Parts: sequence; C-alpha cells; structure tokens
Amino acid sequence: MRRSEIRRQLRIRARNIIVQNDRRFFVNIEKKDLKRVIRRLMRMKNYTHLSTITALDTGYNMEVIYHVAFTDALVSVKVQVSKEDPILPSIVEIIPGAALYEREVHDLFGIVFEGNPDLSPLLLPDDWPEDIYPLRKFWSVDKIFSKLGGRR
Repeated sequence: MRRSEIRRQLRIRARNIIVQNDRRFFVNIEKKDLKRVIRRLMRMKNYTHLSTITALDTGYNMEVIYHVAFTDALVSVKVQVSKEDPILPSIVEIIPGAALYEREVHDLFGIVFEGNPDLSPLLLPDDWPEDIYPLRKFWSVDKIFSKLGGRR
C-alpha cells in the first residue's frame, strides 16, 4: 500500500496522511468525513477488518482513532472531537462489530456515538456516575475516589 493509493481512494489531501513506514499510515480527517472514509477503506484492495477503536485525551481535545487492518498495512484514521461537545457519528451501521469498541470509548472518555443504539456501560459498573470518565486527563485517581465517596 502506498500514500498515493490512500490519497486517491479516500480523496483527501496528502498532507493529511502521515507515513510511519511502508506498512503503517495515519490519516487525519474531519468528523463530517468519518463514515465516507470508513466506507472507502472497506472497499480498498486487501481490506480485512476494523482492529479496534481507541481514544486519547490530548489535553485540549480528544482524538478517536479507528485502526483499520489490511493484509499488507495498518491505517489509523484520526478524528478530533471537542471536550465540550464530544459527539461523533457511529459507524455501527457500516461495521456492526464496532459497537463494542464505541461502548468502551464512551465508558472511558464520555464520547457519544450518535446512531449507536446501545451505549450502556461495558467496562464500568452499572452504578458508575455519568459524569466521571476515568481516562480523561481531568480525572485523577484521587478525584475519582473523592467523587465516589471513597468507595472502590
């Protein structure tokens, strides 16, 4: 797989594609383009599956990363999302197996995936407070314990 092929297939600017090596690519996109890009990746030669969805609190924003596997490469699609409005479109209608990954990211970062019919807790207890997202930088272990009234 080559940078030019990704650029041509996804119809995005080359500057939005970062090449780590000949098998590892990062693609930065806007959230409005997410579904279109995922669909196009799935149609590319040697596509195998969505490996996982991860997230990262960068301090200012959050970043959701869709790791898409091919037989000869891994393409990670990065989407920025604001902490004030942490909403992204769900891709479960395109890849039903993404449902669990979206639930996990929702649990730990509070990102809402519009269109996912089930964002119920996956990793956290059912009685976990809705406004505590343990992998956001704001929440330290001490703050979480204090908010939970000292319970573990």
